Amino acid sequence: MHRTTLGDFELTVVSDGTYYLDGGAFFGVVPKTMWSKKVTADDQNRVHAGLNSLLVRTGKENVLIETGIGNKLSDKLIKIYSQPARLLDNLQASGVSPEEIDIVINSHLHFDHCGWNTVRRGDQIVATFPNAKYYVQEKEWEHGRLQLERDAISYMSPNYDALLENGQMVLLSGDLELLPGISVRVFPGHTANMQAVMVASGGQTACYISDLIPTSAHLDPTWLMAFDLFPLQTIESKKRYYTQAIPERWLTVFTHDDQMPWGYVERGERNRLTLTSL
Repeated sequence: MHRTTLGDFELTVVSDGTYYLDGGAFFGVVPKTMWSKKVTADDQNRVHAGLNSLLVRTGKENVLIETGIGNKLSDKLIKIYSQPARLLDNLQASGVSPEEIDIVINSHLHFDHCGWNTVRRGDQIVATFPNAKYYVQEKEWEHGRLQLERDAISYMSPNYDALLENGQMVLLSGDLELLPGISVRVFPGHTANMQAVMVASGGQTACYISDLIPTSAHLDPTWLMAFDLFPLQTIESKKRYYTQAIPERWLTVFTHDDQMPWGYVERGERNRLTLTSL
């Protein structure tokens, strides 16, 4: 389990396991001859992707960023993606129960980022974290409600509708500080309103950048996923992120890297982006 301190905060990567993604979709227009040097695909061209959540203990609150795939996928989708469903076990191993989570932040509402928001209990959908407030951008939720042909499969309302109905989910508008040291910042590209989560304490900063930079293999601004709705904005958002993250030495947390969940992005020879592990 990956754990570190950031000022007065304790950060722990808590995994929901790994799942399958098509390698071509994961790297978009990047040729396989290039991306296969960084990750290995199986005989069906699938790669293993991580499902990394981030637990932040501030000393007052327990904050969980992202909730993985969860355990509510249909049999058909389980065959496509797999359903490891390890988040709650790994939370317990880190010493935190679902009842002890105070805040849950979803960067966006794709099923692989908010699946453990809720669980089935009999014929009802209920909050996995009963004492938590959940946060997401309002326009992200509105987009999911549209169920557009391009990405309807990514938005599964059982992951969030019950939380809106019972008042646990709070819809945000733009960049905002949620509590001292924890804030969200919108970086459009993957979706129009995907938010990164900033964690700052003791003069240090970490950023859960989510699907803007899903793995350490996606550092290059032009290495995008086919899932990105607005690829040109993804490139600009990456460049904007690096202008601050590199000189200020932010710890970048990768949502889908099953080998290296975090590290420091730096500029190496010929201005190439490299990663220094924690």
